[in-house]
Amino acid sequence: MAETSSGERVTLRRLREVDIDERFTSWFQDKELMQYYRGNPRPMSRQDLLEEFLDFELKDEIFVYAIVLVSNDLVIGTIKIGPVHTLHGTSDLVVLIGDVAYHGKGLAVEAIIQGNNLAFTKHKVRKLHGGMYASNVASIGAYLKAGWVIEGSLKDHYLVDGKPMDRVLVACFPD
Repeated sequence: MAETSSGERVTLRRLREVDIDERFTSWFQDKELMQYYRGNPRPMSRQDLLEEFLDFELKDEIFVYAIVLVSNDLVIGTIKIGPVHTLHGTSDLVVLIGDVAYHGKGLAVEAIIQGNNLAFTKHKVRKLHGGMYASNVASIGAYLKAGWVIEGSLKDHYLVDGKPMDRVLVACFPD
């Protein structure tokens, strides 16, 4: 089964080492973007990203896909599926539109829908789950538009700028 999924505006394909270039690395040095993506604003170097990528490839339980524009083959972000817990059939699915020029265009929704499809078909997941800052309204909205539901929240789960913030829990099922 192919490890790609194509939509109208974006395609997902497995991330390649060559994709992790200076432009890609710059996303992981943007403290604000990483606060939402990783929950940790610590910048990552290209070497850090390559080591993480190779570790994921070796362990074969976290699968990273490049989000690629159909129009010009430009990588604008990633979808991370995993870790996949085969015993329970569950996995996290995390979207990153790293190129901020493409924020607010609905591309994350299209990418999440394709990521859902890959998780359910290729990776045999029965339930996707995730969580995000309650203040990250755009991300919550993208997941909901892509067929996810809010399962609940964890009160004061995060500390953001020294203040407690809820974690919104979201999930998606094949049906």
